[in-house]
Amino acid sequence: MAAQARPIRHTLMAVILLTCGAVMLITSAAFIAYEYVTFRQLMVRNVKILGEAIAANSTAALAFVNADDAREVLAAFKAQPHIVAARLYLSDGQLIASYPDGAARGPTVQPPRADGYRFEQGLVTGVEPVVQGGRRMGTLYLESDLGEIYEHFQLFVTIGALIMLVCCVAAYLISRRLQELISRPILALATTAQRVSEHRDYSVRATRPQGYEFGIFTDAFNHMLTRIEGDQTKLRSQLSRLDLLHRITRATGERHDLRSVFRVVLHHLGDDLPLDFACMCVYEASAAALSIAVIDSRSAALAVSLGLAESGQVRIDQNGLARCVAGELVYEPDTREITFPFPQRFAHAGVHALVVAPLLVEARVFGVLVAARREADSFSSADCEFLRQLSEHVALAAHQAQLYGELQRAYDDLRQSQQAIMQQERLRALGEMASGIAHDINNAISPAALYTESLLEREPGLSERARSCLTTIQTAIEDVAETVSRMREFYRPRETEMVLSRVACNRVLEQVINLTRARWSDLPQQRGVVIQLRTELAEELPQIMGAEVELRDALTNLIFNAVDAMPDGGTLTLRTRLLSSGSRDDVDAARQVHVEVADTGIGMDEETRRRCLEPFYTTKGERGTGLGLAMVYGMVQRHSAELDIDSAVGRGTTVRLSFAAADAVAVPAAAGPRLQPAAQRLRILLVDDDPMLIKSLRDILEQDGHVVTVAEGGQQGIDRFAAALTHGTPFSIVITDLGMPYVDGRKVAASVKGASAHTPVILLTGWGKRLLAENDIPAHVDRVLSKPPRLGELRAALARLVPPPDPAEALVESA
Repeated sequence: MAAQARPIRHTLMAVILLTCGAVMLITSAAFIAYEYVTFRQLMVRNVKILGEAIAANSTAALAFVNADDAREVLAAFKAQPHIVAARLYLSDGQLIASYPDGAARGPTVQPPRADGYRFEQGLVTGVEPVVQGGRRMGTLYLESDLGEIYEHFQLFVTIGALIMLVCCVAAYLISRRLQELISRPILALATTAQRVSEHRDYSVRATRPQGYEFGIFTDAFNHMLTRIEGDQTKLRSQLSRLDLLHRITRATGERHDLRSVFRVVLHHLGDDLPLDFACMCVYEASAAALSIAVIDSRSAALAVSLGLAESGQVRIDQNGLARCVAGELVYEPDTREITFPFPQRFAHAGVHALVVAPLLVEARVFGVLVAARREADSFSSADCEFLRQLSEHVALAAHQAQLYGELQRAYDDLRQSQQAIMQQERLRALGEMASGIAHDINNAISPAALYTESLLEREPGLSERARSCLTTIQTAIEDVAETVSRMREFYRPRETEMVLSRVACNRVLEQVINLTRARWSDLPQQRGVVIQLRTELAEELPQIMGAEVELRDALTNLIFNAVDAMPDGGTLTLRTRLLSSGSRDDVDAARQVHVEVADTGIGMDEETRRRCLEPFYTTKGERGTGLGLAMVYGMVQRHSAELDIDSAVGRGTTVRLSFAAADAVAVPAAAGPRLQPAAQRLRILLVDDDPMLIKSLRDILEQDGHVVTVAEGGQQGIDRFAAALTHGTPFSIVITDLGMPYVDGRKVAASVKGASAHTPVILLTGWGKRLLAENDIPAHVDRVLSKPPRLGELRAALARLVPPPDPAEALVESA
């Protein structure tokens, strides 16, 4: 265990006292040693002197061998109590007397052999010769104890102890005073250090004491505190600014648009770094100017006096701004000393210190940070360094925001491209599907189309109602055929070869009303629902240029949608009107014909209204296909018209079609005259795999006076054509279908042309319009007609491909 710390006062006193005690002990030991040696010598000398005196006095007693005189002489030793024994010997060694008297009666002691004095066995012994006249008369032997030395040293130790005690007391008193001179400055420094440590107050200073060394020590200590205080101030400033950078970085990381990043930077910067003006600018290299993106809200008033506003531009001058856009941080301590335009703005507004920091990313400056203060030379080097670091962080954040924006735009473009591709893919799939079913649908409606047209043409005794019903059936059949042919291309732009005719919108609406009456009147009434029809048709409405069938089909789809939107009944409004952008007398005024279909049904929310034109998008569940409005939009695109949808939930929907009115001076499209049945009689080979179509077409052609031979399949057709050639009764023309099992129409046409090159071949197919649109007419085919066939087109093709014979040949043939 470490010893308990002792105060420096006690330590200093202990050091002084121990030092003094050690000195006293060493000194006393030296004195004792010295006294011991010298006192032994002194004691021997005293015993010797005493022995010489006694020896001199005992010459007479020895000369006369007088024992009594000898004892009297030795009795003188009584005056010296430390002499414990003494004896006189004659020259022959005979003991003559001894001291004390009892010693003479004891056993004879032989005198020592050698003269002299020495210490032996705790005694001082001496042998002194008794000489008279140069003749040795005998010997004196002495023994003295060491009591005198002991007494002397006892006195010496007593005096020494007293002296040491006095010295210790004096040393204590002196050391107590001296240690204060040493410990007081040290304790003062310790107290100051403790205050600094406890309160972390580095502004405390120690008082400078007297004394050179302590003064140096205190000055060094105070200088250390000054340095620590300065470093701590810098450290706090750096920590504060690092925290500001951290907060700015975190705040900018949560934002992805450039202006928002700039605003949050200026907001945090103004809170922690006092600025009178701050703004962010974007560098436009092409215009050699800075565009002010964001001005700090706290600088708005000063910005007005500076003539700076957001979205404004500042031309690049040749002083600070030119250097800044080159990537250099520019600090103007006093704008009054700068003659260039931009610093002078600040100088005239009373703002004298200006810092312009570049926003640099990947060695490219895309903007600057402008910071200013009113007081000149008010930005320290630390402030400039902080603004430089801040500009780097802002540049990175802004660059990330730009990258995020570009990425978002790229993502949006990609998403739109994907949606467009998906939509095109859906349209392509729809076109392929339509192409696949067109043949079957057209074959199915062809007999109805042929018989309807034939009845209208050949039965003049039909009642008006029957003729109207047949006309409606004929119109419906034509619409079905047109719908099927358009399904694969309803989103394609209008073909340049698409022939437009003048269309009366009011007449088309009346036809659509009759076509859809069962849907908006009869079927709802079966469910006890009433839908009222309201027509608001403008009088003297000009015609438009368009495809009547497509317009009729589009209006039919709109009426169906309106009826579906009113499951509980309501009002269906059909409206036409003429709008003009100029006065009535202005011949150059743009006139538009509006056709509107409105309902009072459930309406659409914004999401549904936005997506309702997408193919396959429907809100009807399994009842809907999602193609009705898409086909309407396709018709609008092909007619270069406009489509507007106004709808709100619970208020119904209004769909408006806007067409350009036809020029009043335009020549109406002449409807070709109806061709009468051909005068000449033809031998026709009809090849098809649909029995119903064969029967209906055979009946119609035979009514026109032709001789018709049918073949149910391609191979049968080839065989019958070859047989007719063999028998000398060739066919005048061949009408064949395209899609037939095993042997299709292409092989039939090739075989016919191979056997008789001059025999015309007509390809009658449900894919006719597609083949004509794609210019994919098979080889060996003279004419392509679409199903369902129109009698006028069929008769015209027969007349063109088989010209009438010369009269002479006709007479020979009739004979």
